[in-house]
Amino acid sequence: MDAVWMLPVLLVLPLLLWTSSTFVFYFKKCFYVAYMMLLAVIAIPMCILKSGGRDIENMRVIRFIVRHVKYFLGLRYQVRGWEHLQTDGPYVIISNHQSSLDVLGMMEILPDRCTMIAKKELIWAGTVGMICWLGGIVFINRQKTSDAKNVMCDAAKTMLADKIRLWVFPEGTRNQNGGLLPFKKGAFHLAIQAQAPIIPIVFSSYNNFYLRKEKEFKSGTITLKVLPKIETKGLTADDVTTLSEQSFGVMLSAFQEISGKSVQSNGPSKH
Repeated sequence: MDAVWMLPVLLVLPLLLWTSSTFVFYFKKCFYVAYMMLLAVIAIPMCILKSGGRDIENMRVIRFIVRHVKYFLGLRYQVRGWEHLQTDGPYVIISNHQSSLDVLGMMEILPDRCTMIAKKELIWAGTVGMICWLGGIVFINRQKTSDAKNVMCDAAKTMLADKIRLWVFPEGTRNQNGGLLPFKKGAFHLAIQAQAPIIPIVFSSYNNFYLRKEKEFKSGTITLKVLPKIETKGLTADDVTTLSEQSFGVMLSAFQEISGKSVQSNGPSKH
């Protein structure tokens, strides 16, 4: 009897996937979330067996487990500027942030001994939150500036002591409005405190395949452009604004180039 009820579903599902862009949007979104949670269930014991608990080396496991997900969503990546990631020692990666799909792009090029800074709410995201914690992700409270600053200071010390790299989204939130939001200053304070270079990475616009308001999620190709590193040696806290504006400028130019259109800017930086 169960098989009889399943038959109409199996017949209708391909039809909806073929004819309804809205259904495809929600189907892919739900699949992405559910599948990432399932992969986290698989990765959690692997990370514990590998490292015994929370360790940045677990990002290797996460990267290996996640990299194939793009194929199920019909996504492909083109990477330019690989050579700029061939940098020894600690550094800070900054990139634009459009959606949760950015995680797939991160896993495409994530260097060894690199983790990210993320909002603390992510730790409560079920198995995904647990695997993020095991991967050494640094969680910050965006609502309390003083707490965030303390976390950044500790992160700078850890970068120097353990020779790690940190990936930061300086816009501070997701943005799919066709440009870049003003940059918050945390990533630049972090880089200057650690005297570590900044490596900007730019994701091309998702608007040709992913439109949240219009409920469209088609197949698409994303270009990732790794830009030359920006040195911070000798810089002080007085140089944070200049560094932020310089980074914003080169990233906005690259975003416009690889997205193939003019983009609107809301300004370079924000406290």
